[in-house]
Amino acid sequence: MSWDISLFNAPPRITIEEIPHDYEPAPLGSVAEVLDRLQAAFVDLDLSDPTWGFLVQPGWVIEFNIGREDPVESIMLHVRGGGDDVVQVVRETARVLGCRAFDCSSGDFIEDGGSDGWADFQAFRDRAIGQGAATQNAAQ
Repeated sequence: MSWDISLFNAPPRITIEEIPHDYEPAPLGSVAEVLDRLQAAFVDLDLSDPTWGFLVQPGWVIEFNIGREDPVESIMLHVRGGGDDVVQVVRETARVLGCRAFDCSSGDFIEDGGSDGWADFQAFRDRAIGQGAATQNAAQ
């Protein structure tokens, strides 16, 4: 189970509900540009597969689902693990790419200085995993 974040060029200072239905976001850049910016920002980012990168740190991992399309329209981040420092990496990724980060769990954008849904996601995940383990043990 992962905390999923969509990175795309959304208009600034508005909610997801306020984005016009006919809005066409600009691409994040060419594949080469996007990969270069990400690699410069995160030297530990494994882009040996340029369509699916991995940033592994103590306590968490972020998978960068970049895809094969050129130019890159959006990137999906799949965050697993725990720890508060991962949120800053998500924010930094959006800054580096000049886009916004949309929290697919909360339905809100993650902004500098604003709230994020990481703690809520971790609590949900831990409850779901705990309930799953309890159900499995009860069935045995």
